[in-house]
Amino acid sequence: MGATRKKELTLGVVFTLVFVGILFLMFQPYFGRGQNFLAYADELFNSLAKGSVYFIPQTKTKVEKFKGKILDIEINLKKPTDTPQDLQTRIALNTKLYTLAGAQVEDKGNGKIKIVGDLGQILSSALEDADAMYWNKGDFIKEKYGYQDEKKMFRQWHNSLSAINKKLVLEKKAEMAQVINDVVTKAIEPGYNFYGITPESVKTKYGLLTGLLIFYVFYTIWWGFAIMYLMEGLGLSTKKGKKKEV
Repeated sequence: MGATRKKELTLGVVFTLVFVGILFLMFQPYFGRGQNFLAYADELFNSLAKGSVYFIPQTKTKVEKFKGKILDIEINLKKPTDTPQDLQTRIALNTKLYTLAGAQVEDKGNGKIKIVGDLGQILSSALEDADAMYWNKGDFIKEKYGYQDEKKMFRQWHNSLSAINKKLVLEKKAEMAQVINDVVTKAIEPGYNFYGITPESVKTKYGLLTGLLIFYVFYTIWWGFAIMYLMEGLGLSTKKGKKKEV
C-alpha cells in the first residue's frame, strides 16, 4: 500500500458524490408518469420490445393455407396440481373457446377433450383474440366469451394449442404442428406476455433510445473512474514486481 495522494483522492470523492447524486435523482418520481428512472426505462424498453414482435399479419397469411383442413385430435388438459373444480373450469373454457371457433368439442372424461374442426378457422379465431390482446383490447375477449378474466380466458389458447402441437409432432404431422407453433410463439405468447403495455416503434423513439444507451455507457465509465481515483488516492495500486536474479 502506497502513500495517500490528495489530488486523486479528491477526484475520486467528487466522482463518487456525482455518481451517488445522479443515482438519488434516478430514484425520484421525476420521469414519465411520475415514475422513477428505472421504472420509466423498464416501461420504455418493454414498449419497444412489444413493438418489435407484431407478427400477427404475417402469421394470418400462413394460417389461410390451412382453411378447409380438418383437425381431429384428442388432448389432455389435466395438470398435476389441479383440483376437480380447476379441471372442470379449464374444460368448460376450452369447450367455449373451440366451439366459438366453429369446432366440435367432446368431453372424454378425466381431463381429456376431443376437438374436431377446420384448423384454419380455429387458428384464425386464435389470431383474432391474440390481436385484441396485443392492442390491449381485453373487453373484446370478455364480451366474446362472456368471461370476466380476459387473461385466464386467453391463456387457454396457449394451453390447448401447445398440447395439440405436441400431439401432432408425435403423429408426424409436421406441417400442421409448425403452423400451430407459429401461432403460439408469434401471436399468443406476445399477446399474453405484453398485455397492458403500449407498443412503441424504435423509429419513433430513436433519439431517446440512443440517449439512454449513451447515458448508460457514460454513467458506467464514470463509476469506473471514481473507483480508480479512490484506489489511487488511498495508495491502493499494484506495481509489477522486480525480477529477482538467481
